[in-house]
Amino acid sequence: MSIKTKIATLAIAALAITGSIAASTQDAHAGPKGKAIAAGLLGAAVVGTAIAASAGPDYGYAYGYGHRHCYWQPQYNVFGQWVGNARVCRIH
Repeated sequence: MSIKTKIATLAIAALAITGSIAASTQDAHAGPKGKAIAAGLLGAAVVGTAIAASAGPDYGYAYGYGHRHCYWQPQYNVFGQWVGNARVCRIH
């Protein structure tokens, strides 16, 4: 889960909690305030979905830190003799 998705989820959860607290402390009127809260929740859901969808896939990335470049590197023993190749991966 990317940081954008975590932030969007946290924002939606905070807005839902705030809306439920505001709704429980007022009279049960379906007036302009109720419609405003519903519009705010809907807007937050749309924005959160857009933020989560904008995060691209992590294909080719190692743990989200950068691009991983792998190659084969020759390995030698203490006498300088070639003993084989090892796969080495660098994170850029």
